[in-house]
Amino acid sequence: MLSKRVKYALKALLYLYKSSAEIPVSAKKISGAENIPYKFLEAILNDLKLNKIVKSQRGPYGGYSFAKNPEDITVASIMRIIDGPIALTTCTSENFYEKCDTCIDEENCQIRKLFLKLRIEMIPILEKSIASLNTI
Repeated sequence: MLSKRVKYALKALLYLYKSSAEIPVSAKKISGAENIPYKFLEAILNDLKLNKIVKSQRGPYGGYSFAKNPEDITVASIMRIIDGPIALTTCTSENFYEKCDTCIDEENCQIRKLFLKLRIEMIPILEKSIASLNTI
């Protein structure tokens, strides 16, 4: 399930994208426009800032803007920054693999095969850029 943190991060980034990446946008403005709790949004934007997705500017005309080209920011990268692994099971995660404690034969496990297939089909969709979400 998509966490609220990821959903809010994506909503905030889409708002920045639509607002023009050149002009910083305040967290208050994003919070009000996207109905995201302000303090929660600030924490999310801080995570995105630490990962060089957005940058902040102080002052009366301050706020947040993109630190990198929105064409280079994928939904998958935001999900990984905010929540970690995308795979629904640890034994199917490409970047955070862990052996399943209850699996006797991982190679022939039908549950693993199902979730591996799901991950393989889901990742290309999540690798779309923030900018491309405007066209979906």
